[in-house]
Amino acid sequence: MLLLSIESSCDETAASVVRDGRDILSSIVASQISIHADYGGVVPEIASRKHLEAISLVIEEALRTAGVSLPAIEGIAVTRGPGLAGALLVGISTAKALAYGLNIPVAGVNHIESHILAVKLERDVAFPFIALAVSGGHTHLYEVHGIGRYRTIGQTLDDAAGEAFDKVAKLLGLPYPGGALIDRLAADGDPRAVKLPRPLMHDDTCNFSFSGLKTAVLNYVKKNPSVAEGAALHNICASFQSAVCDVLVSKTRAAVLRSGIRRVVVAGGVACNSGVRREMAAFADKEGAELFIPSPSLCSDNAAMLAVPGDYYLSGRAVAGFDLDALPVWPLDAISSPEGP
Repeated sequence: MLLLSIESSCDETAASVVRDGRDILSSIVASQISIHADYGGVVPEIASRKHLEAISLVIEEALRTAGVSLPAIEGIAVTRGPGLAGALLVGISTAKALAYGLNIPVAGVNHIESHILAVKLERDVAFPFIALAVSGGHTHLYEVHGIGRYRTIGQTLDDAAGEAFDKVAKLLGLPYPGGALIDRLAADGDPRAVKLPRPLMHDDTCNFSFSGLKTAVLNYVKKNPSVAEGAALHNICASFQSAVCDVLVSKTRAAVLRSGIRRVVVAGGVACNSGVRREMAAFADKEGAELFIPSPSLCSDNAAMLAVPGDYYLSGRAVAGFDLDALPVWPLDAISSPEGP
């Protein structure tokens, strides 16, 4: 199947053409980072308006880059949720209009499911596997037994890891989005310079908590107002990043040992972080686990990743009707069944 995928869950407008759920012919992303930077975070109403402005152009570019015409498209996959309601509706409305005009099927897919399965665009990862989905809005651990077959085994009780990165960056006076900048600054810092907590790291669950870590950084900054300068800035970034990595690795290790599943996929925007990639690789090597992390372009929000579940569901005739609506909150467990949704 030649599939057009459309992603508009937050502040990236993306479209991709993928053949048979595996072969990426194009992947186009229009970012709104520079627009939201002035506000220190994503403004939902602005995001929706910018999606409206960009979506037709992004789809046209995806088709042009793939070298295919719109009538050649055989199915459409679109992000149904989770995400910002207004932003999701832009993508969904566009997908339904195209599907109606072309008389082809459309599938609404889960954003987090797509992140988890993006690795299959590069590697043939066998089921089952443990998936750590770690991004600005989510930090979850899942057992993945197949497409549409997920069990949540851990989740954040407050801030997501990516959210904590951005909030700490703001505390340090760094521009939005600050997660990538913290990663770069941490490279020249001492991760042991500032003693920070590792919340919930030693409890008996696979859950996460990052709000206390964020508060610890806030208190340190108040006591050390010059921390945002010179070597001190590099050290606090390295110490904070090290604390997050320790927690993520510890909980993932617990999930592996409890489940007996030795394959691990790390997905989502925070999987681009060099510290996370390095520490996860060290953990996998020590425990004898197989580790799979997609390329950075497939970790950040993109439309190509939607094609993996989209192609599967459309091939199984799990076709959405034209009453398809956005689901701003859509846990993976809600779509899980032995045969998928």
